[in-house]
Amino acid sequence: MSTATDVPTVFVPSPETLSAVLAPGARPPRPSAWSASVTFGWRAMLKIKHVPEQLFDVTAFPIIMTLMFTYLFGGAIKGSTGAYLQFFLPGIMVTSVVMITMYTGVGLNTDIEKGVFDRFRTLPVWRPSALVGMIFGDVLRYILAALVILSVGLILGFRPDGGPMGVLAGIGLLVVFSFAFSWVWTMFGLVLRSEKSVMGVSMLVLFPLTFLSNVFVEPITMPGWLQAFVKVNPITHLVDAIRSVMAGTPDGMSIMWTLLWSAGFVVVFGFLTMYRYNRR
Repeated sequence: MSTATDVPTVFVPSPETLSAVLAPGARPPRPSAWSASVTFGWRAMLKIKHVPEQLFDVTAFPIIMTLMFTYLFGGAIKGSTGAYLQFFLPGIMVTSVVMITMYTGVGLNTDIEKGVFDRFRTLPVWRPSALVGMIFGDVLRYILAALVILSVGLILGFRPDGGPMGVLAGIGLLVVFSFAFSWVWTMFGLVLRSEKSVMGVSMLVLFPLTFLSNVFVEPITMPGWLQAFVKVNPITHLVDAIRSVMAGTPDGMSIMWTLLWSAGFVVVFGFLTMYRYNRR
């Protein structure tokens, strides 16, 4: 039972404390580039928490693609679904993950249309941190999609001769490439006027890159003019690199080309993205 003497204690800061806290020009320290990027990455992951339907493209879509192509084409191409799965699974993993990189540009365009990025640009942080953090958040989606496909493949009978280390190396190469490739879509997200336009252009680029490659069949069965394109396709180099490390026989040339393509995407499209972002 309370009494008249039960008076809550209230802390009253001294004048010296108030002057120190409210001193003119006193500001919290500027966050580092890494800290700001990680914070924006956490924001991207919180968006998934509040809208879990966003994970449909990294769960259901890869499962449908794996089952559909394995059982539709497996017997016709390799004689059995088991033999085709050994060839096909690294390729469909690449296709599914690279396909969802376009949502980086779509999400960026949506934030711009809502005025969110105008607020971010006024913050006293490293300017690219909002863009880098957004892609950091998408890396989680890439890893999740790769793990979903790998799990389905293992259930169906896929057995990587490279063991766990080969699988980890393959997923690592895929994540590095996808992170770099995402910068292509950030540029389109800044340049194009609507999210539908970003998605349309993305599909126009992604379908030739993924289907005109060595994902589904060996290039040797293709016409000569098509083989010429397939051999220089970055998706072909990535698929060759992942297949080789998962099989326990790393292909140094394919791995080198994959890393070179990744560095090129970051340098070229990262520069174009920031150029456009700073002048928007």
